[in-house]
Amino acid sequence: MKKGHLKQILLITDGCSNQGEDPIAMAALAKEQGITVNVIGVLEENVIDHEAIQEIEGIAMSGGGVHQIVYAHQLSQTVQMVTRQAMTQTLQGVVNKELQQILGKNTSIEELPPEKRGEVMEVVDELGETSSLDILILVDTSASMKPKLPTVKEALLDLSISLNSRIGENQFSVSVFPGKKNDVEKVLDWTPKLESLSSIFPKLSTGGITPTGPAIRDAVQSFKKKHSLRSFLRNDEEYYDESGF
Repeated sequence: MKKGHLKQILLITDGCSNQGEDPIAMAALAKEQGITVNVIGVLEENVIDHEAIQEIEGIAMSGGGVHQIVYAHQLSQTVQMVTRQAMTQTLQGVVNKELQQILGKNTSIEELPPEKRGEVMEVVDELGETSSLDILILVDTSASMKPKLPTVKEALLDLSISLNSRIGENQFSVSVFPGKKNDVEKVLDWTPKLESLSSIFPKLSTGGITPTGPAIRDAVQSFKKKHSLRSFLRNDEEYYDESGF
């Protein structure tokens, strides 16, 4: 089985989009391109916003990803958990497709005998450690997120430390929405390190609108540009995504 290349969007937001394209449709577009969309909804203590929760669930489902609703103080461990969970889910999907090719259409990991299932999950775990991982992080900087941004920064730095213990290569990129001049602003271009966020986050301005759809669309374009550049520089690298190897 080839060394893989996983692509994730990690969306951190606290509420409903109110500008631009439908974020659920944009998440479906990302999934078509082999990019998993995971969503962490950061809510206020004791506040249940059904509309926001519905959108968070809808984006993750449409994007083939994982979602989690948290309060700000739980964010750090949740960011790591969601990222790992999404990696495993994506890899299980890939392995299931391989199994169906080998054993027949209706075979999945869950239907294997226990000892075989254990062996296959060991392969999934190993792929999770060795696959290259590209994560584009989208941070909602609408006005209501302002008090939560220091926690977001700490959570992302913890994520960087956690993932750098993997054998596989990690690449991160961070964009915020809304940006100073546009709906979306890239604040960190593709890099294996998230440490430079420390200098960026204090300078972020927060605004009233929440253009979640445009932010996801912009993220998909960023992956395309990265892929094109990588293909130009090294045309021998192997890729896979949810659609196969």
